[in-house]
Amino acid sequence: MNADSIVTEFCARWKDADAATLAEYFTEDAVYHNIPMAPVVGKDAIKDFLTGFLGQFGGIDFRVHRQVSGGSVVMNERTDVFTINGTTIELPVMGVFEVTDEGKIAGWRDYFDMAPLSALG
Repeated sequence: MNADSIVTEFCARWKDADAATLAEYFTEDAVYHNIPMAPVVGKDAIKDFLTGFLGQFGGIDFRVHRQVSGGSVVMNERTDVFTINGTTIELPVMGVFEVTDEGKIAGWRDYFDMAPLSALG
């Protein structure tokens, strides 16, 4: 599979809310950075983060509007849709993924505005 296909598959798997499955897409030394929060480094730390994150929000529908790739880099513009305390949130996101030749994600950065989440208080 090429980088574009791997990222497409990875984004679709978020609906399942399975942190262990999602963590398998990462290299051992991967960096996951939800900007403006602190980066999470390493596959085990990413799995722990995803376990807590998905435990709070459940499955997330990554609605990808556009995706471009060049070699090992894939970028997508999407809306992440999830529910917090009975309120559905539609969060616009720009994601950048770096995929290794082995088909694993070595870097993932998501850029988004915290305002929709902060408004929930």
